[in-house]
Amino acid sequence: MLNRLLFRRHVEEDEEMVRIIHKHWLLGLKALLWPTVILTLCIVLLALQPARPLFIILSLMTIWCMVWWLRCFFDYYLDAWIITSSGIIDVAWHGWFHRESTRVLYSDIQGVSYEISGVWGTLLRFGMVSVEKISTGTAISLESVRNPRRVEATILKCMETYVHAKNLKNAKHVQELLADLVAGKMQEEEMEDPA
Repeated sequence: MLNRLLFRRHVEEDEEMVRIIHKHWLLGLKALLWPTVILTLCIVLLALQPARPLFIILSLMTIWCMVWWLRCFFDYYLDAWIITSSGIIDVAWHGWFHRESTRVLYSDIQGVSYEISGVWGTLLRFGMVSVEKISTGTAISLESVRNPRRVEATILKCMETYVHAKNLKNAKHVQELLADLVAGKMQEEEMEDPA
């Protein structure tokens, strides 16, 4: 629900969101560790009802820690890939006022790969997923993805569905063109041969 709400604006109206891929949840916990610890400490100190000057300072620190916590959460959560029915959207959140988005259509993808490296990556099943573009040969990557093999399979399945639908649409278009051509040729022959 939260995924659909936060990422819907990146998707076109005729596109369907298939899956949203985030970095491994342990990275989210790691990013939120210190903001949570300091925020909790500030709240505990505020609960002790300190003297007025200290209360004001702790209140300001608590507000600052809440903003810090939200920034760390959004930095983790809003760096994601949106796998849609027509391509992949790489969304990057660099702060409150800096976001970027890169769209790669399935027709522009040359290859999809994943890599799991290291002991932690193998034990916790996280790694990097890369998509290479045909036109430029460059790749977009998302690191520390949970179950990168499954993500690769999802992308390949969506890509196959997209290409199949596009081929059917193209075949139908060619069929219509041929039918118009044959109908035109038959009308031409009827006009020449008024037997």
